[in-house]
Amino acid sequence: MTKESLIESPLDGLSATQVRERLDRDGPNELPRQKKRSPWRIALEVLREPMLALLLAAGLTYLLLGDTGEALILLLFACFSILLTVVQEARTENVLEALRDLSAPRALVMRDGGTVRVPGREVVQGDILVLDEGDRIAADALVLRTQGLECDESLLTGESVPVRKRSAFQEDAVAHEPGGDDLPYVFGGAIVTRGGGLARVTATGPRSRIGEIGRSLSSVETEAPRLQHEMRRIVRICATGGIAVAALVVLLYGLVRGGWLDAWLAGIAIGMSLLPEEFPVVLAIFMAMGAWRIAQVGVLTRRASAIESMGAATVLCTDKTGTLTQNRMVAAGLWMASGETADLGAGMASDRFDELLRYGAMASAPIPVDPMEVAFHEAAVSAACQDVRGWTLIHTNTLRPDLLAMTNIWESPGEETTFVAAAKGAPEAIGRLCRLDKEGQARLEAAATAMAVRGMRVLGVAAGRVPREVAAKDHLEHDFELLGLVGLKDPLRPGVKEAIAQCRTAGIRVIMITGDYAATAQAIGAEAGLDAGETLTGPTISTLSDEELSERIKTVSICARTMPDQKLRIVSALKAAGDIVAMTGDGVNDAPALRAAHIGVAMGKRGTDVAREASSIVLVEDDFGAIVSAIRLGRRIYDNIRKAIGFIFAVHVPIAGLALLPLLLGTPILLGPIQIALLEMIIDPVCALVFEAEQEEENLMQRPPRAPQERLFNLPLVASSVFQGGLALAVLGAILVASGRISLPVEELRTFMFFALVASVIALVLAHRSFSAHISQAVVRHNVAFRFVLGFILAGTVLIFGVEPLQQRLGFAPLGWVEVGLIILTGVALLGAFELIKAVGAHLAPLIRPVGSRRLS
Repeated sequence: MTKESLIESPLDGLSATQVRERLDRDGPNELPRQKKRSPWRIALEVLREPMLALLLAAGLTYLLLGDTGEALILLLFACFSILLTVVQEARTENVLEALRDLSAPRALVMRDGGTVRVPGREVVQGDILVLDEGDRIAADALVLRTQGLECDESLLTGESVPVRKRSAFQEDAVAHEPGGDDLPYVFGGAIVTRGGGLARVTATGPRSRIGEIGRSLSSVETEAPRLQHEMRRIVRICATGGIAVAALVVLLYGLVRGGWLDAWLAGIAIGMSLLPEEFPVVLAIFMAMGAWRIAQVGVLTRRASAIESMGAATVLCTDKTGTLTQNRMVAAGLWMASGETADLGAGMASDRFDELLRYGAMASAPIPVDPMEVAFHEAAVSAACQDVRGWTLIHTNTLRPDLLAMTNIWESPGEETTFVAAAKGAPEAIGRLCRLDKEGQARLEAAATAMAVRGMRVLGVAAGRVPREVAAKDHLEHDFELLGLVGLKDPLRPGVKEAIAQCRTAGIRVIMITGDYAATAQAIGAEAGLDAGETLTGPTISTLSDEELSERIKTVSICARTMPDQKLRIVSALKAAGDIVAMTGDGVNDAPALRAAHIGVAMGKRGTDVAREASSIVLVEDDFGAIVSAIRLGRRIYDNIRKAIGFIFAVHVPIAGLALLPLLLGTPILLGPIQIALLEMIIDPVCALVFEAEQEEENLMQRPPRAPQERLFNLPLVASSVFQGGLALAVLGAILVASGRISLPVEELRTFMFFALVASVIALVLAHRSFSAHISQAVVRHNVAFRFVLGFILAGTVLIFGVEPLQQRLGFAPLGWVEVGLIILTGVALLGAFELIKAVGAHLAPLIRPVGSRRLS
């Protein structure tokens, strides 16, 4: 049956008037588009982040206090953070829009008695679709006529093998679900891999199967990023504490000394020293720079906070088809009727298998679309089999429900009496064509079973000679000889096995969630190196309550034959158990789970627009290994944020103390707003640049994920940092008392204490650059930003001491070599003390394990 014979019928299709009416009634055949965000809208969304709100508030505060320099620095950081985020978000919007446009299909429909090709968005309910090999189906439809129609529905089901379609019977009551052979429905987004047919559209746009899944996304609530909660908490603490202490200082100073103007200035100094505006700088810059860094390895971040969450992932749920595997078929195993076997995964088979591969290709379409037929042709080409391009295809017997085999009849050049017949199909069907006896059939079935348990789709191949006069007869009337079996499989993506091994080393559990059959999923899981856990199937999941599923999922490594709503239940069960869940996928069936997961990771090339919009991270090159890069970068960012935060807590203790000590000791004020602003010019770039550029820790991917309930600003971090800062303050306080006894001039004392404080700041930077590295390694660790900061400090020091007007403006005075030596000694002594504290802490850490921390199994 040809396409022309399929179309010849009283089915004239809709009229132009009917199309317009239904288009007006139902709307275009497309998923609702989210309005593209303008750069101004993105900027407004960024400004709602508490980290930037605090940064802007701090800048405006300093501006109102008259400290224009510090205000400009803070506002510059804010603008830089906003600019980076807007550029990254806008770029992601443009890329996703381009990827969406690539997936828009066109459709051949029957209208007004003829056929016309229209954009997919103009297809309406009731249209007659003319389906042909290679077409992407534009809408859900009921099959009216079929000519060996097969479709790839992997985007909806996760099954990599195409499924057969049949014509609808009168009053057909078959369930309207994708997946499974011999059903009378086709679905929007599926691809016709073989044959053709006619189908009447039953649902378009949001009412289609893709649309229903897309609409269900709106009911899935996403959790606010953990960093937002943390920032709101620290903003409240800092605001409350800073205002209270500053007010207390003003009150005490005014009552004790009586100078309310000086009291106001002292209060301002204390407020500036206690206002940790570096927190929003750190979080805003780290997230924006993290998005930029991860983009270099082919990962687009739609929400920057997802990078930090990726570093906390405890479970990675991954789809099989198109994620772990390449979503294409290749010949993987061969079995000859003589019993000889070959594994194509270990290299090309010997010449004895050439006939099997050649006839397998001859039994396929000359220009293949079906993934299995593409695999047959590729295998024949790789084996350099006999070229049949000069042969002529005479007749084809297609698949039918009672005989799952197809035959191509070929005329070879110079052959006048007979044609060459090549057949392939299900092993039992090929055995029937070859008229095997019971013993032969048993050998064939045993060989097919042995290949099937390895996750292969097994097809038999047979050859024969057909007299010219009977070439058009049914292939059951021809004589065939069994050649053997070909096992086809969807191969793993390069690097998947290594990526899963890294996840295991990092303490991250990997769970495969697929719509494919359990045996296939288990074979792929074993090849990929998944943990040997339990396999849970969709029918079993449907019998479990949410509580039972949460308990059962703890020992599961593979979930097979799952439906979209079950994937969502699995993710929800893992979240309920306290896991941080990352979910990868590319199909429409993955979208609800992608949105519900803490981190949704979509494939950029093969992924559907629904999956991409439901995700927070998009892999541009569909590289599963890039997920590991994202996890690694997320952990590095989290570590560096903690380093920066520890430094911030530590450095503000001596600054605040030196601003407060003169009030308690009765000495002149040493650190006013201008000196503290000068210190912030050192501290700000250290926080925003030096710690952001720090290298990853040596054991980054050999340690378990941090406990999900672990706070970014936790007590051990704050206590350790405050202790270090307190130690620095004690040393500086002792120096201040000793200096007061020798009656140094105020300007000289201020200069000496200021640069002693700078030496303490540098010591704190070096101490916080690494959690584990020895100080000798921390000093030489590669970090260009740190070298620039040291150069900046040195240049600033030379400028201050070399330009007398600048000295006077800052209230400084020249120092002698003795004072300079004491300043250097102060920094070195403090650094040694910090390293001793770190060493003691490293020895005590294994003895005092934090509650809720995880162990590697």
